[in-house]
Amino acid sequence: MQAPVFLLTPPFTQLNTPYPATAYLKGFLNTKNIASHQADLGIEVTLAIFCKQGLEKLFGHIESHRTGSYSANVERIIALAEDYITTIDDVVLFLQGKRPTLAQLICKREFLPEASRFAQLDDLHWAFGSMGVQDRAKHLATMYLEDLGDLVKETIDEHFGFSRYAERLGRSASSFDELHASLQREYTYVDQILVDILQKKMEVLQPKLVAISVPFPGNLYTSLRCGQWIKQHCPGVKVAMGGGFANTELRSLSDPRVFEYFDFITLDDGEAPVEQLIAFVDGNIEQQELKRTFTLVDGVVTYINNASCKDYRQGQVGTPDYSDFFLDQYISAIEVVNPMHSLWSDGRWNKLTMAHGCYWGKCTFCDISLDYIKNYEPIAASLLVDRIEEMIAQTGQNGFHFVDEAAPPALMRALAMEIIRRKLVVTWWANVRFEKSFTRDLCLLLQASGCIAVSGGLEVASDRLLQLINKGITVAQVAKVCKHFTEAGIMVHAYLMYGFPTQTEQETIDALEMVRQLFETGVLQSAYWHLFTMTAHSPIGLEPERFKVKKLTTTTGTFANNDLEHADPGGAEHERFGYGLRKALLNYMHGACFDFPLQKWFDFKVPRTTVAPGIIRKAIEETDYTSAGANHKVVWLGKPPKAETIMKSKKGAQWEVLSLCFQTKKTSFSIQLEPAKGAWLAALLPRLGLNNPKLLTLQEIRSEYEMAGLEDFELFWDNKPMNTLHRAGLLRL
Repeated sequence: MQAPVFLLTPPFTQLNTPYPATAYLKGFLNTKNIASHQADLGIEVTLAIFCKQGLEKLFGHIESHRTGSYSANVERIIALAEDYITTIDDVVLFLQGKRPTLAQLICKREFLPEASRFAQLDDLHWAFGSMGVQDRAKHLATMYLEDLGDLVKETIDEHFGFSRYAERLGRSASSFDELHASLQREYTYVDQILVDILQKKMEVLQPKLVAISVPFPGNLYTSLRCGQWIKQHCPGVKVAMGGGFANTELRSLSDPRVFEYFDFITLDDGEAPVEQLIAFVDGNIEQQELKRTFTLVDGVVTYINNASCKDYRQGQVGTPDYSDFFLDQYISAIEVVNPMHSLWSDGRWNKLTMAHGCYWGKCTFCDISLDYIKNYEPIAASLLVDRIEEMIAQTGQNGFHFVDEAAPPALMRALAMEIIRRKLVVTWWANVRFEKSFTRDLCLLLQASGCIAVSGGLEVASDRLLQLINKGITVAQVAKVCKHFTEAGIMVHAYLMYGFPTQTEQETIDALEMVRQLFETGVLQSAYWHLFTMTAHSPIGLEPERFKVKKLTTTTGTFANNDLEHADPGGAEHERFGYGLRKALLNYMHGACFDFPLQKWFDFKVPRTTVAPGIIRKAIEETDYTSAGANHKVVWLGKPPKAETIMKSKKGAQWEVLSLCFQTKKTSFSIQLEPAKGAWLAALLPRLGLNNPKLLTLQEIRSEYEMAGLEDFELFWDNKPMNTLHRAGLLRL
């Protein structure tokens, strides 16, 4: 089973689904007829440790290497070792979806041994409400695994974490010293399991090139361990590293010691650089023809970027290929009681991208100077749905997470139409900007195509700061858009930020009040607070004085350089607000404590909010439906109505009306129109279906209406009966 290229994701990224970088590259290499094999060592290492045989070895190793006592929590876990060994295989099978009936037993709280993680449990009924037994059981099983993770971390591997292994070593490591020193030590228990699995794969595959994807600081250390082992034991094999960590952190790399572990480090889109690396390893091109690649030349770290080698357009990179992964062995966990976090970690999602880069590309906190954001290129909806169909056929999974920086509304509309047109059953979610393009009718279309959730940046929930961020939105606009999504049945998650440059205490409290009202009105279902971080490639990092902050990081490190320390003399003492903001948010997400004064969330004095009590409700209750423009497309997603002529009478006068009865999946309703207008509408609707070769604009519909000899189009089209037909599927897009 030899493969000249081995695409590798080291531990640990996600346990519920493969990180997609290698699947994207494998799909591209397929278009070039280059054989490759991919592996996610994160899930393989996890399953090797957390199984009956693995735990027997683990507990035996802990006891044989004991040099003293451990914390009371770990001593309790060790005392319950037999219970963990007995239950682990069943728990993993349950989290893999292979033993769903175990949920009832887990929820009784008598089956699983419980240590300190269970002491942190929220009241389960409050936390999960009607979410059901399966979700409660997944949360309990996740806590059980986290207890075992705590055991590993305290006893045998201080760096251990299920999705953030040795993250501290990788985060903002401007110097390579600490990482390099860690890698000179003997293998940890987890390291040994990792290299044992790696060794077996290398022996089978016999690759010429190993390409290691490092999306996060949390899998940097293990990537270095993999590179170290390969270079020590397979010296003829070349090792390359790329991915999100390199793209953001290693753009000014100069420490030659890094190349004791890797031969090459590539930046940005991987297709062209990897293709050039393969050609170089095969002896078909010279070193100076490499693309966006760091390597060591005469002992000096050298960046080579062959300008004549062009990147591939998105239509040329192929369909992500998920073969080789153990797709039936991934674990669905619910660690954080948050609806959107459960989507991230629960269930196996195929990953796709609607467009390369960000169509907005202006946010001042974002790394908009980097290629992966600034170079915007959308994919045709028809090609995107072709890829969806290919991936469903390959993986057997019809769930898709679109991983765009911000999915473009126009492309989302085209994608939804194409999904509906092909009658595909797809469940999908994406990241968006809360912009006014997301009208009521567009959100209804997205929902009809299978969209279940969106996440987007509300950030600071302050119009002054949103303007400073150059977000291009207002809080009122966000509220309206959230209303449109929510009323269409699409869950909304908001990314929230505190500590933006010049943000005052007053603005922090006012932002919390805005968030409180968004949850209280029911238009927002999930959110998460992040503390602002200044990064080197953002407008703030490049021009801090323009934002009235001072950059404290004054020297460029020899290794990672992205996160920058800064001082904000005009702003609040931001870090002290974090706990209170998160505590308030947790309660709001569960519909609790809306009547608590904001002061109650903080253990220090904060100002009263200056936000009017009903400002969000007022914003969402404002009439937000305006007449569609003449060039808007009109689409009909519903069933043909049943027409019936009925007689109406009033004060002795009688007249005919045409009643059109519409059946939807949930209910039925009727509208009554003048007979001629009703008949014209009933004949028009089938022509507005998505399978028609041409979608009619509102102007074209108006022309046909008037040619039919009918009068007062505006009065007809914008009257109350017609404005209820969005419920049956008449959408103005």
